[in-house]
Amino acid sequence: MKARKESVFGERFALFAETLLTGVWIAVACLGLVTYPAALAAGARHLRRRTRHEDGGLREFVADFRSAVRGGWLVGLAGWAAAAAVRVDVQAARAGIPGGPLVGAVGLFALLGLVVAGLRAAAVWEPGRLWRPLLAEAGRRTVRDPAGSFLLVAGLAVVALSGWVVAPLAVPVLGAVVAAAVAVEERRRTR
Repeated sequence: MKARKESVFGERFALFAETLLTGVWIAVACLGLVTYPAALAAGARHLRRRTRHEDGGLREFVADFRSAVRGGWLVGLAGWAAAAAVRVDVQAARAGIPGGPLVGAVGLFALLGLVVAGLRAAAVWEPGRLWRPLLAEAGRRTVRDPAGSFLLVAGLAVVALSGWVVAPLAVPVLGAVVAAAVAVEERRRTR
């Protein structure tokens, strides 16, 4: 029997559906709170496989997640510590401490930069790669590619807005943010 070639529209819609499903997988894998870097990395690897027309499903996602969580949980813990430090900065700004608004703004900006760098690191993660060098490289790319970083910030804003308007919508949209991170890294790689 002759294999039927999928139309361009069908292929793109299938990728969109896979992206939303991946967002659900990522959300479930993030339930451990410190496992979000590993979940994002496994989701990004799954979407990269999908765009290359390679086989892979939930079983491969789980295997990637297990591999990424080995060092990724420390990154997740550090991320929560950074968020707690920024919260203290923002509370200082609200309390009226001299210089508080500046410290709060710098803290929020730095946290946003860390989130973008984390997304970029997750987008290029492969089994066996260590998180520390991945994050260092991603930090440099975050600064050197402001257009790509802005795209990721906009994607994060869409997730936040989706969660604010319709909370369950934020779950599948996580996959779209990871897909955006993969696309930003691919765009940077091909330039």
